[in-house]
Amino acid sequence: MNTYQIRFNKSRGQAGRGSMDHVWRVFENGKEFLFKNLDITVPIKSEKDANGADYNIVCQGFLSIDRETSTACITADVMAEV
Repeated sequence: MNTYQIRFNKSRGQAGRGSMDHVWRVFENGKEFLFKNLDITVPIKSEKDANGADYNIVCQGFLSIDRETSTACITADVMAEV
């Protein structure tokens, strides 16, 4: 099971930061992914970021990626991973 931090992508549309539709930044073990959509079926909580000014959504689970719809799917079931 991994811990995920999810943030709004304030730099979307800029070079290397996804299209204007890539509104979510998902961090898994320090690696960043950009998504258009989220589908989270595990409990979530909010926390202040390390800088103390921004907030993250945090959850634990397993990530699968629907590349066709650019959706991050975070579930409690390891079998749902792609």
